Parts: sequence; C-alpha cells; structure tokens
Amino acid sequence: MHVVFSFAVGGLENGVVNLINRLDVRRFRHVVVALTKCDPVFCARVSRPDVEFVALHKPPGHSIRLFPALFRLFRKYRPDVVHTRNLAALETTLPAWLAGVPVRIHGEHGWDVTDPDGTNRTYRLIRRLHRPFVTHYIALSGHLESYLRDAIGVPGGRVTRICNGVDLERFVPRGLQRAAIAGSPFNDPKFYVFGTVGRLQEVKDQMNLLRAFVLLIRCQPELAALARLILVGEGPLRKVLEAEISRERVDGHVWLAGERGDVPNVMSGFDCFVLPSKAEGISNTILEAMAAGLPVVATAVGGSGELVENGVTGVLVPPQDADSLAGALQPYLIRRELAAEQGRAGRKRVETFFSIDGMVGQYAGLYQSLSGLSN
Repeated sequence: MHVVFSFAVGGLENGVVNLINRLDVRRFRHVVVALTKCDPVFCARVSRPDVEFVALHKPPGHSIRLFPALFRLFRKYRPDVVHTRNLAALETTLPAWLAGVPVRIHGEHGWDVTDPDGTNRTYRLIRRLHRPFVTHYIALSGHLESYLRDAIGVPGGRVTRICNGVDLERFVPRGLQRAAIAGSPFNDPKFYVFGTVGRLQEVKDQMNLLRAFVLLIRCQPELAALARLILVGEGPLRKVLEAEISRERVDGHVWLAGERGDVPNVMSGFDCFVLPSKAEGISNTILEAMAAGLPVVATAVGGSGELVENGVTGVLVPPQDADSLAGALQPYLIRRELAAEQGRAGRKRVETFFSIDGMVGQYAGLYQSLSGLSN
C-alpha cells in the first residue's frame, strides 16, 4: 500500500507509477492511498488494471482526523508493506503500526516547500516522534541519508539509499535538430532554447531563472536574437511570472507552456535544461533531461550534485543567485558544441547509474527482504 499526500502530476507520484508498472505482477499487488485526492487522468498512467485508488479528501491540518479511516483501510487490506512518502504522509505510520502492518517503510524524497533546507525544528521533532513506527527508511540521495542518520537519529542499518531511475526508452537523445514542441513559438531552428519543467511554486524558483535569463539577454543584446526560454508547468506562481515577463518586456523571448503530458517530446525541443530550485531531493527532471542528451544547469542543492557532474554533464550554481545562473547559461549560447558534448556524457551517466530497471530491482529486493519473502 503506497500512501502519498496526493496522487496527481509530480515527480514523486510519477516514481510511484513507474514502480507499480514495473514490479513483477506475480509477486506484488498494489493499493494507492492519497490523503487528499487521486487525479483520474494521472491514475490512468498506471497500466495494471488490478490497482485500487483510494482518496481520503483530507482537510488542511494534521492527518490525525483520518486515523480511524486509515486504521480501517489497513485492517481491510492487510498489506505486507505500507510505504509512505515524505513528511505529509509520515503520520500514517502510526495507524499502520496500530493496525498490525508488519513492514512500514518511509521514503524521504526531498524537503517540504515550507522547509527547503530541512532545519525546521517542528518538522524534525515530528520525524523523531514517528521514528519508532517506521520499520525502514528509504533516502533518495546521500544528502537525505545523512539527514536521517545525523539529524533524526535513525540508525544507519535502518536506512537504504535508492536513487530515482529514468526510463531510457521514453527519454532518448534527439537528432541533430530540436524537435518541434506543439504550440511553441520557438520552434525555428535558429533559436537556442533553454527550458525547465516543474510545478510553478516557490521552491522550484522559476523566478530566479527568469531574472537570470533577462540578465543574459540585457547584458549581451547580440544574444537576445537567439536566446529563448520555455517554462513548463502550472502552479501558484504563474500570475507572478506573467507579471514579471510583462514588466521586463520579454514576452517575445519567454513562453509559459503550462502543464504538459508530452514531457519526452518537450525535452527534445530544448537545447539546454535548467533547474533553478531552492531545494531538491533527487530530481526526476534532471535525470530525464540527461537521458534526453541535454546539458543540465542546476542549483547545487540537495541531491543535484549527485546527478550533475560539474563541468562534465552540466554546471552547478548557487541557489537564488541570478548573476551566477546567467553566467552559467552564457557559454551554451556561444559554444554550441559544449551542449552536445555534455549531453552525451549525461546520457552515458544515466545509462550507467540511474536506469529505471536498476531502481525497481532495488525496491523489489528491499520489499521482499523486509517482508521475509524469497526473491
């Protein structure tokens, strides 16, 4: 039983989809429980017809009001494993323990939006209080593994690091030319397209990328004729970004593409991928961009440094530093061969270390060993 805050578009949720679709159907059955909502369109990405989805429509606040319903669910389905993900679902390990679920796994995928550096004392206390109810932890990065061990006090033997994996068949390097993105005003091959994919929210900091892009084309006007920026995603910052684009008069250089269901094709329509986040765990979109053969410019936060080899597959810059970000983008406009070279290195890196089959194998092995089942 996978317990998440919501089951809708997102990197964490997409990881659950990949796991369910690829785990051996002879060994694993699944139920997805969303504390808030299950988006029917997103649920359709799960290809197995036997998977059940339960939405509990939690109101704002703690999950304690859902404990009776959760307890009944755990008693009804009697799962071998309950796998919660991130702080929002951690509290459900208590009713799972009370219901007698034998294995309770908790995954840390990244920081909460309101706690981008993991220092919030209340959140740390919540994690420590729930530690006795968690059988085993999964950390998606070395950074998160150290945090669980050093800040939360989880013994090293109760933490397994499993990085995200990327589907190397869905995300493939493009040909010599960028792919056309449906609806894009920047499909002309003469443009150089920087792009990012992610929910438009504070922690993803698309505003910093927008400001860096404006700096880039204002400081070197000769580049303005070539440089374009595409921001893919929806979220609460859309109106703020629209206002900034209008204020800076860069409407002809920046496109807010909205939420897209064709991300592999979108990646093929970029020349360079940028992730300007204030905080990250292990970013699915970085892995997807690398698999698509793109160079990656990312902020040096969370697990991003475990994915991007600085100067080899892309560049790492400080977070919330528009000047540094603009400086990192400039060489790709001047040296087009740099993108191809780093893109090839990125593809090779994900093939070696971050395949989705390797990730699924690690999860399967952990589920089975903790449940006392043979491989």
